[in-house]
Amino acid sequence: MNTGNIWLGSRLSRRRLVRGGAVLGAGLAGAALVGCGGGDDAQPAAPAPAQSAATPTPKTAAPAGPKRGGIYRVATTADPPTLDPYGSGSFATKGFAAHIYSRLFRIDAQPDTNPYDQGVIPDLAEKFETKDGQSWVVTLKRGVKFHDVAPVSGRELTTDDVLFSWKRLTDPKSVNRSAVEAVTKAEAVDRHTLRFELKAPSPIFIEILADANNFFVMPAESDGKFQPTVTPIGTGPWMLDSYQVSSRFKYKRNPAYFVEGVPYLDGIDVPIIPEYANSKAQFEAGNLDALGIISDDVIDLHKRHSAWQWVGLVTGGVAYLFFSPPDKDPNAPWRDERYRQAASMAFDRSAIMELSYNVKALKAAGLDPSDKWNNIVGVTMAKWWLDPQSAAHGPTGKFFRFDAAEARKLLAAAGGEKTPIKYQYASPVYGVTFDRAAEAIGNYLRDAGFPATTEIQDYTAVYFPNTRAGNFNGVALGATPAYPEVTGYVDRYFSKTSSNASKVDDPQLNDLRAKQSVEFDGKKRLDLIHSIQRRNAEMMFYTPTPVGGGSTWTAYQKRVRGVANTRGYGAPTEVTARIWLDA
Repeated sequence: MNTGNIWLGSRLSRRRLVRGGAVLGAGLAGAALVGCGGGDDAQPAAPAPAQSAATPTPKTAAPAGPKRGGIYRVATTADPPTLDPYGSGSFATKGFAAHIYSRLFRIDAQPDTNPYDQGVIPDLAEKFETKDGQSWVVTLKRGVKFHDVAPVSGRELTTDDVLFSWKRLTDPKSVNRSAVEAVTKAEAVDRHTLRFELKAPSPIFIEILADANNFFVMPAESDGKFQPTVTPIGTGPWMLDSYQVSSRFKYKRNPAYFVEGVPYLDGIDVPIIPEYANSKAQFEAGNLDALGIISDDVIDLHKRHSAWQWVGLVTGGVAYLFFSPPDKDPNAPWRDERYRQAASMAFDRSAIMELSYNVKALKAAGLDPSDKWNNIVGVTMAKWWLDPQSAAHGPTGKFFRFDAAEARKLLAAAGGEKTPIKYQYASPVYGVTFDRAAEAIGNYLRDAGFPATTEIQDYTAVYFPNTRAGNFNGVALGATPAYPEVTGYVDRYFSKTSSNASKVDDPQLNDLRAKQSVEFDGKKRLDLIHSIQRRNAEMMFYTPTPVGGGSTWTAYQKRVRGVANTRGYGAPTEVTARIWLDA
């Protein structure tokens, strides 16, 4: 789970965790560090390097570890809508699933590395083979056992389980089925060998299988022989010990995990604490081992708690405005792109960066926080990201600039200045940084002439099952994590699934999306991804905000060791299984 705040709990570092109270400067990078990542829905050239902080790293003796034992304590902010990994695209569901279930492939998370420099390695798979990028043969590890819980009772995983899970992923109701829509056939060659056939050669098929948004392997008995939402059974490093709704998760180590030697921990204790102030109090009292710290608190807490360890980086998510789909309000003025362009130009991204990330004070303290603006692709995606303030964005970059007067003109031209609109978002699930920006954006919209009323929604009961699924009227503010592969952004926004909450069906974007998914030439694919960002900016189907592009900060208790970095939702397997505690 995350470190107590979704937007402050997802981050990465290309440098080691800083010991003894030093603070690491922020670099241009981001993904989940120890948690389930941030957002609903955590490559190419390396991001810009992290800058040295004013406080030097103290020289301390290396710990003797790794040591086995102990309970790692880290909070999350919300209950999952469901414990079924295919039942919801929520960050809380995917983060839970990554404890219990394994994937065919995973990210090679290593300490002291940037996970966007790391490749994909086998998880349940032993190896894969392809001669043409279109036909893929995947061989499973032998002897992988499910958790020793009835009715599965520790039996060996086979291709039957993989194909059962594949059927769940590709079901018409599956929120992430678009990620594998290029696969025309998945079949078993034998009990330990699978063959996948694609419509066309793909440069990213294995990366898609490694994305913890997409494919978790469940036992075939999940189809009616037991209730996986009550007693989840997988092959992952952790087993669910207990779950009390709105209270806490407890996980215990899987003693038969197929990766020898891990997990080091005996278990994980995950209290559900929606409010940041409560999480901070628990962390200061020593009752949590890691916590995302809002930027306003960094300088003071760093002075008062010299033993804490710190990492400061870019979160890697994207918060964005999205409008209700045409089937909800076909004649609404926000069907006109000028209305959506006006909404983008109505708010001051630089001011929101300052409000959200305390940039000036942190720079004055000798740190180097990011002030980059997200596009529809987050700044963490390095070369895939197209800087909205750059000349390379061309004329569509103007729609990111704050211009309240022009916003009023566009709003009037679209006939929207007299049409009431509901502005909605979930709180407090995404944390203080998100909530501050959400309130400010609502005020900016009203100042620019939008007759907007604000509705703050419960995440589990209202926002995720309704608003995020496109069953709403008006405009909403949502969030994504930093996806492991840039296709995640493209699919999430523009595919024909419930993840495309605005039901965007733009021929130009559809064509660009299809082309990039099969383009092997790196430069040509980059041009296509940039064209997608320009086209979205022109139409503002989804309006990126700067939230997620600024530097955020995680503090760790002195005893935490082995912290690595990953991207996406796979941290419980890729990171937490290798964390250990130095008494």
